[in-house]
Amino acid sequence: MSNLTKFSSTWQEGPHKIEVRVTLILFEDSNSHVVYCPALDLSGYGQTEKEAMESFRISLEEFIHYTMNKKTFYSELRRLGWKIKGQKAQNRGTIKPPDISDLLQKNANFSNIFNNFPFRKIDEQIELPV
Repeated sequence: MSNLTKFSSTWQEGPHKIEVRVTLILFEDSNSHVVYCPALDLSGYGQTEKEAMESFRISLEEFIHYTMNKKTFYSELRRLGWKIKGQKAQNRGTIKPPDISDLLQKNANFSNIFNNFPFRKIDEQIELPV
């Protein structure tokens, strides 16, 4: 099985933007729709899938804005198990998410979802200003 999350970032002159391509896990829990990204350990929820997706986008945007402002974005990715090569990963280095086997072993939330809930996965590309 391949990684469940793909991530890439690109920087442009002027206002900085981050393009994020993620695969999301969608499932239902306690009559709520949940969108979960295991490699970032972020989620969103709502009464509908659309509300859950919007909640997730807000969580993702807040995560990126907060960690960029604190200058901890790449150290946080490393903490989550991401491999970052190159001194300036945001410019030309590579960023690789953790393997699915690592996520299942180290991420109790994801392991619980994977083992106990019917789910589906979708790929989503989001562009956020920084």
